[in-house]
Amino acid sequence: MTVRVNWRVSVSLLGTFLKWVWVPLVLPVGIALFDGTPLLPFLVPAATVPFVGLGLERVTPERDLRAREAFLLVALTWLSFAVVGAVPFVLAGNGTLASPVNALFEAMSGVTTTGATVVVDFDAHSRAVFMWRALLQWLGGLGILVLAIALLSQLSVGGAQLMETESQTQDVTKLTPRIRETAALLWTVYIGLTALMVAVLYGLHLVGLAPEMTLFDAVAHAFTAVSTSGFSPRGDSIAAFSPAVQWAVIPFMIAGATNFVLIYFVVHGDFKRLRNSDEFRFYIGILAGFTVAVTAVLAVDAQFSSGESTVRHAAFQVASIVTTTGYASANFDLWSSGAKHILFVCMFIGGMAGSTTCSIKTLRWLVVLKSFRRDLFVASSPTLIRPVRLSGKVIDEDTIRDIYAYTLVSLVFFIVATVLVVVDAARARVVVTEFEAMGAAASTFFNVGPAFGIAGPFASYEPFPTSTKLLMTFLMWIGRIEIVPVLVLLTPSYWRA
Repeated sequence: MTVRVNWRVSVSLLGTFLKWVWVPLVLPVGIALFDGTPLLPFLVPAATVPFVGLGLERVTPERDLRAREAFLLVALTWLSFAVVGAVPFVLAGNGTLASPVNALFEAMSGVTTTGATVVVDFDAHSRAVFMWRALLQWLGGLGILVLAIALLSQLSVGGAQLMETESQTQDVTKLTPRIRETAALLWTVYIGLTALMVAVLYGLHLVGLAPEMTLFDAVAHAFTAVSTSGFSPRGDSIAAFSPAVQWAVIPFMIAGATNFVLIYFVVHGDFKRLRNSDEFRFYIGILAGFTVAVTAVLAVDAQFSSGESTVRHAAFQVASIVTTTGYASANFDLWSSGAKHILFVCMFIGGMAGSTTCSIKTLRWLVVLKSFRRDLFVASSPTLIRPVRLSGKVIDEDTIRDIYAYTLVSLVFFIVATVLVVVDAARARVVVTEFEAMGAAASTFFNVGPAFGIAGPFASYEPFPTSTKLLMTFLMWIGRIEIVPVLVLLTPSYWRA
């Protein structure tokens, strides 16, 4: 048998990434020093993982990354960073995170920007541990963004290549012909949004509108809002803060799920691209429509005492779920069945392509709707030819088929995952209703975070059986890297000539 994939190239490039793991660990080390909490959980991986990376980097001097090697690199990178990210949780040895399975779940949730957590005892963990948790999500959000620009759009991953059509990525490539420079451009936008959010949140504290918001909270929530990951070091999530903070977080969640290339051009004064973007208009329309629907249900149910709080919580939760951020401004698990089912539907949408968001994404749904409308038109007028257009440009039929296939595979994965969660919970004698299983499966596979019932916004995934948590860890991994890279690795033809 001849191996067709040059796995050494993928492993070598993985080593290049791992050798720099010590850099993000500097921040939690600094916080641990300041607070007088243990340093060992962070010093051990900072001192050992870079040497592992250097060793892997020497596997081969080649750097010719073809499509086959790219699939393997993508899968290995997210898996490896989750394993490395779990080490500080285990070494800290506190609470539910001391368990290796729980630590891996938590770390995978971090690097995939899911926000799901097994933490039940927030007071048992140091600020350094929580900052590492937030930092994992911030790095994961940027990582998937660069990955989408550099690799996924070139590998026909469920139509991710459409990002070039919709956001004019090719213009960025002209501005920055090397991926390193393109990544630097995205870094600039990403860091800029994060810094702005820190300033806004801590500014609210300084003017007295957010007395609970410390500088640590501002940084941690900025890391997890811009990356649309949503984990909060507070057990009550964003509900722990004032209404001013909740209103302030909404636009940053929306921005984090907006195509970063569009944001780049808007910052540089080119608003025409934003106005001409079919996907952006669709994305904003989705947010507005679902907000109105949830507001109406909450008003009918008299869930809140004032109109402002009704609109605020509806807008916040819709933005949080659609963008797959996963924050909670209220315990929506206590809302009526109608409101919860609307939020459940929101889990399947996602933000724009070319952002830090997860789920199926608005770009794919927009193409599905446009192509379905085209098919209805052609059915009544079979002699006519009507191409599907996105922002004025014709979409290739192969790309449309890719999108249909990706959407179908995503829904099948969700259905199978739901069945497995229900069956495994029954085996372990853990009481999980069908709706709770559906919510947990959708939330982990589409990287949303909180769900309903025992996995609700103020609850934890810890009660699920160990085998179910391992399944959900796999779902977060495969969902975050767009399914295809992992499925390709499982096909014999990928490895054999």
